[in-house]
Amino acid sequence: MQTTIINIKGMTCMGCVRSIKNVLEKIPGVSSAEVSLEDAQVTIQFDATIVSNDQFKQAIEEAGFEAII
Repeated sequence: MQTTIINIKGMTCMGCVRSIKNVLEKIPGVSSAEVSLEDAQVTIQFDATIVSNDQFKQAIEEAGFEAII
């Protein structure tokens, strides 16, 4: 397992946090996604042989937020 931290712009409430957590945890290879509204970032644990940071960025941006890797 690997861990990555991605900064996120555009989160304003716990609904945003849940949206991001839900889209990331649906991606195959992701074991957990812990989103912090206060820190404006997500910490993702994942299997790097299955999924990549580019896929995380795409999922976050499709959910309506800006991902800064």
